[in-house]
Amino acid sequence: MTIRASIRAHRAPRPDHDGGAPAALVFEGVTKHYGSAVGVESLDLAIPAGELVTLIGPSGCGKSTTLRLAAGLERPNAGTIRVAGDVVADRRRFVYPEQRRVGLVFQDYALFPHMTVAGNVEFGLDRLGRGERRARTGEVLDLVRLSHLADRYPHELSGGEQQRVALARALAPRPAVVLLDEPFSSLDESLRAQVRRDTVATLKEAGTTGVLVTHDQTEALSVGTRVVVMRGGVIEQADTPEKVFEQPATRFVASFMGDADFLPAKVHRALLTCEIGVVSTVPGWADADVDVDVVLRPHEVALLPDPASSARVSAVEYHGAFVLHYVTLASGRTLRSWQPHSVRHPVGTPVAVTVAPGTTPTLLLGDKAITSPPPGSSLKQRSSEPAA
Repeated sequence: MTIRASIRAHRAPRPDHDGGAPAALVFEGVTKHYGSAVGVESLDLAIPAGELVTLIGPSGCGKSTTLRLAAGLERPNAGTIRVAGDVVADRRRFVYPEQRRVGLVFQDYALFPHMTVAGNVEFGLDRLGRGERRARTGEVLDLVRLSHLADRYPHELSGGEQQRVALARALAPRPAVVLLDEPFSSLDESLRAQVRRDTVATLKEAGTTGVLVTHDQTEALSVGTRVVVMRGGVIEQADTPEKVFEQPATRFVASFMGDADFLPAKVHRALLTCEIGVVSTVPGWADADVDVDVVLRPHEVALLPDPASSARVSAVEYHGAFVLHYVTLASGRTLRSWQPHSVRHPVGTPVAVTVAPGTTPTLLLGDKAITSPPPGSSLKQRSSEPAA
């Protein structure tokens, strides 16, 4: 049964969910340094049982370190790690990988070439009797739909089939959590989406918690029930895919999780205005007067030919179903706009730039998103202040 709860990016006490069941994986104040380099810093993260969480960020952000700490391949310098409620690492205790109830799926699958598919899956079941091993191997091979290949060797399998064997091997000991380290990156693009769907379906059918490290933004958003965006060893945002994309918490998240352009803007009496005009109303800001930056994604930017406009199309990229237009504004700033494949404004075309109806843009104050007027931005407060 999936236990509904959220990942917390703050310091969290040991979480108990429905029926008192602990979270599948918890980090509390976990720090890992490599000499002067930061792996993760004071990491706080709780992953409820049954969820599939994706970790994403630029190279060196700490996502792989987080996975290795969970697996027991690294020792933290500080903090506590729990798996299914049991402490597996803190200042006094360190549980080795094979004793953690954690399954691992590596990028290269790490299958034993001299063993059959069944032999690879059985490898981690040495504590069971022969009959139990065979029964459990049959169960997980049925789960990944590879029973008919049980006697084959890894070199006789396709890349997608090898990936499913690696997943079956990880699931066989009934782990509390399965950790997947960029498991689809070595597959061809045409195969990757199908194997990804099969993997997600298998994890859901098994009811197993999954943590997947990826560098692919589309993959992170389409796979995870929660997306954790990391930078510099810390969590920038941990939330549902929809919120991470549509309501980014920081300037970095907005730009990293999809294309985004930024324009200086002002909120005055609940109207958000920038160089292209009035962008939207901002409910609850009726008394506000504050300078912000507005985040605009290409699918939110609308274009119409307008001979009187000072904005010009500066470049056009054909992407098949859509055409990406680069538009240079009077200020010299550039906005991008996705248009259907049937709409192509040639380079040099003057265009009126507006925001697509229904858009609720993110507002930034500095590098942080804001959803309410900051202190000191109230017009009433300013008008009541005595003149200098």
